[in-house]
Amino acid sequence: MSTNQLDKKSEAWSALFSEPMSELVKRYTASVFFDKRLWLADITGSLAHAEMLAAQNIIAASDLADIQRGMAQIRSEIEAGTFEWKLDLEDVHLNIEARLTQLVGDAGKRLHTGRSRNDQVATDVRLWLRDEIDLISDLLKELQVALVDVAEKNVEVILPGFTHLQVAQPVSFAHHLLAYVEMFSRDAERMADVRRRTNRLPLGSAALAGTTYPLDRERVAKTLGMEGVCQNSLDGVSDRDFAIEFTAAASLCMVHISRFSEELILWMSQNFGFVKIADRFTTGSSIMPQKKNPDVPELARGKTGRVVGHLMGLITLMKGQPLAYNKDNQEDKEPLFDTVDTLKDTLRIFCEMVGGQLNPATGQKEGGITVNAAAMEAAANKGYATATDLADYLVKKGLPFRDAHETVAHAVKAATSHNCDLSELPLAVLQGFNASIEKDVYECLSLRGSLNARNTLGGTAPAQVKAQIARHRTRLA
Repeated sequence: MSTNQLDKKSEAWSALFSEPMSELVKRYTASVFFDKRLWLADITGSLAHAEMLAAQNIIAASDLADIQRGMAQIRSEIEAGTFEWKLDLEDVHLNIEARLTQLVGDAGKRLHTGRSRNDQVATDVRLWLRDEIDLISDLLKELQVALVDVAEKNVEVILPGFTHLQVAQPVSFAHHLLAYVEMFSRDAERMADVRRRTNRLPLGSAALAGTTYPLDRERVAKTLGMEGVCQNSLDGVSDRDFAIEFTAAASLCMVHISRFSEELILWMSQNFGFVKIADRFTTGSSIMPQKKNPDVPELARGKTGRVVGHLMGLITLMKGQPLAYNKDNQEDKEPLFDTVDTLKDTLRIFCEMVGGQLNPATGQKEGGITVNAAAMEAAANKGYATATDLADYLVKKGLPFRDAHETVAHAVKAATSHNCDLSELPLAVLQGFNASIEKDVYECLSLRGSLNARNTLGGTAPAQVKAQIARHRTRLA
């Protein structure tokens, strides 16, 4: 049989039609040049399906052996880059099936018994996404460890904490970084939840109604390491909740990266000067020779919109579809694939940017972020960051908080008029606002005193920050 005949035979629906598909429609409807990345999942799922068919005496043991032999050769060809992907064969599934039939004959044609491309593609995407989630989870762990490493070196570094981008209260720089560790920890939890719901088997749902063959779907699920089977055939072939859930989780993760990126961009600007990013993560200007631009954080911030857009696209894709499978669902792959690629690439580069790069000469990691502790502390001294501490001091002296708040507002106004910090006001001036103020007030007005005073669970006191670092070390070990 010629290759052309094989290609035509692989179109299971072709005998019904009186004219060939137009070249324009063929290009418009084909997915092979983006869904070919599912090839390993397709082979893996097909082998599990074939093994079950043989165990159920639906195909002969010799057919199974031929299928296994053919699939092994196809895998080798794809890995070697010699496999010929054909537009005429529409998608990854028909390309592999046609080549299998070419290699092993009728056994290749029997592989599709008891399944449809509808449940096949749903299975392939789930298998592929499951493995990608595992890679993303590893990267999320690596990024958290990198942030904890930087935090551990900067527990005593004082950073102005902001609300409304105005200096609010002093915090440990380590405490600030650990806030992102918490965010990425939640991202990892969400990925684990998505993985559980992704890791269910649609195969055996066939086109939409199940099949007349005595399939053992649980056997296939076990072979593939899946946690169960989809219990309704209509839902099995048409469900894309798992793709939407993943993209939602990825969007949140990118939002967290974007927030961190925004801070890095601000911090490395001359107006802040809090950090420097290694040159390998920045670019210069074509006209201004003094510039070092934070391209990596800026691009990550921009790519966040792209991922969120994919989430909106997938939700819109599904919102009007009746049961069961519709061709619309071919449009789920490109946004899903791009979301995975974008998130993985972004996490990889942030792991290196935060965690540093291994120096082969020293065997040590050289950090991608250099902290300017002096600039951070100087900035914290500019915004009356210990004003709340003075209010708390007065409350402990018996003043109601609202009265203390008002009193401190007058003190800040006085310090502003004298162009000095609260801690620089003479004791007599402070006592003019409230007679109960004593010499010990200067301890609470210092940045270090303010930091140490917040020694409650989740607070910014160095003792609490060290405890949180230890907790994260244990969790991430």
